[in-house]
Amino acid sequence: MGNNYKGINTICTHVGELEDKQFKGAVSPLYMSSSYAFQDVDIKRYPRYFNTPNQEALCVKIAALEHAESALIFGSGMAAVSTAVLAFLKAGDHVVLQRELYGGTYNLINEEFDRFGIEYSFVDGLDAKDFETKIKETTKVIYIETPSNPLLSIVDIAAIGKVAKKHGIISIIDNTFASPVNQNPIDFGIDVVIHSATKYMGGHSDICAGAVASSKENIARIFHLGKNLGGSLSDYTVWLLERSLKTMGIRVKAQNENAMKMAKYLDSHKDIKKVYYPGLPSHNGHELAKSQMRGFGGMLSFEIKEGFDAEKFQKELNLIKPSMSLAGVESTMLSPAQTSHSLLGKKERQKQGIAENLIRFSVGIEETEDLIEDINNALNKVRK
Repeated sequence: MGNNYKGINTICTHVGELEDKQFKGAVSPLYMSSSYAFQDVDIKRYPRYFNTPNQEALCVKIAALEHAESALIFGSGMAAVSTAVLAFLKAGDHVVLQRELYGGTYNLINEEFDRFGIEYSFVDGLDAKDFETKIKETTKVIYIETPSNPLLSIVDIAAIGKVAKKHGIISIIDNTFASPVNQNPIDFGIDVVIHSATKYMGGHSDICAGAVASSKENIARIFHLGKNLGGSLSDYTVWLLERSLKTMGIRVKAQNENAMKMAKYLDSHKDIKKVYYPGLPSHNGHELAKSQMRGFGGMLSFEIKEGFDAEKFQKELNLIKPSMSLAGVESTMLSPAQTSHSLLGKKERQKQGIAENLIRFSVGIEETEDLIEDINNALNKVRK
């Protein structure tokens, strides 16, 4: 399963594939067994130990995509987040986190860490110096997300990596919005990379999974906790995820191109108040994004002007689906205030800059002419 392939599409297609030695099929065989022999074997395999044949093979592919030594896959993005973060923390430790985070991650910290005896500090700014000022003697982890959900804020990955190494602490990033196609944080000095593999890795809105990539040493530590928490992934879903990853490179590149076109269109639209997309020169993090991303991604957010009801607008869409998740080949929209960030409460959302009429737009692979027509038609129907 090892390789030295450099092309993203070659890695997506071939790295980590299992050979069908019996029938010589073109795709990896699926091993559905949940019980394996324990006598006269080199490895005692068990699904909860992340080491079934399909699990191991997929981890090789994900590690290669993130330029990491090793990887693990989980039953959801939040299983990956919680296991990876808690693997480096214990009662009395402290973690520094970006305030603008995926709502599920924010809720994990805000609702559970006090019970675990883990201290935490949220950083309001995006500069590495803002993070460094929060570091204590007990700080063990710095956690960032860039581009962030839902405002697409950009954090200097290399600067965060340097701060973490300076203080001897672990740096962790949620790389979901970028995907390995657009950004490889390990190349910039980050220790642990997390993905909701439900999103761009899966890409078809039909599976739920998480992934973590890092050094062999760090993955061993995460595995030790992971096997006890039990957040493993079924082999059928593993097989589907490997299938999906084969097209991730071409899917994401198409979504990059479409998102840029849609961001420019929305940015010039008379009914749109503001667009959040790092590919636009007007975005605060545009220059930084250019320095650390190969593409600006398929995600953007926008605020419609006063006088428009964001919920009614989305109900009038015909082609674009109002839907909870993101990163599928189909375009979707949602209101973060009602979904991904609803548990934060209005006060916290305002603190993070998440307006009530903010709409998160996951751009798919459709022709942009059709997407533009759908948006125009919906706006015309709800315009007062």
